[in-house]
Amino acid sequence: MKDEDWNETGIPLAYLITFRCYGTWLHGDERGSIDEFNNKHDTPFLPPNEKWHDFNKEILKYPPVKLTPEMRSAVETALRETCEIRGWQLFAINVRTNHAHSVVAVGNICSKKVLSAFKANATRKLRERQIWQFEHSPWADKGSRRFLWTEKSIETAIDYLINGQGKPLPDFS
Repeated sequence: MKDEDWNETGIPLAYLITFRCYGTWLHGDERGSIDEFNNKHDTPFLPPNEKWHDFNKEILKYPPVKLTPEMRSAVETALRETCEIRGWQLFAINVRTNHAHSVVAVGNICSKKVLSAFKANATRKLRERQIWQFEHSPWADKGSRRFLWTEKSIETAIDYLINGQGKPLPDFS
């Protein structure tokens, strides 16, 4: 990376925000997982552990949530509306069956607030459309908030959202 590419303002140019549906990626999962002790940038995932995964499945309070095409549409609309109302620049969005990704520039706003707003407004939109009628949230606790400091990192994140998520999902509605 060239020095002139680096953003020295102390404020990320954008964030890659990801949040998962409840119960869809548990500790011990075959894909690996993170916990409070293994959650630093560039640290490896914890290895799969079938017993730990089975235990976590047993203690779920609710069934895992899978987003239907109608639900994915509602979540995407909610994230777009959140950005429009708050004046945030949405670069890319990809809502999948078990998680949602977005690349968004928000200025000097804490990434935790962005994640919280996205999850809250997605839940609100699902309830408005009467496709989520439960008291509990459809989302797993927390989420991923990657800081994008350069134009190149924004381009890479956008490419990941558009081309790195597998095949486009069909809309059966």
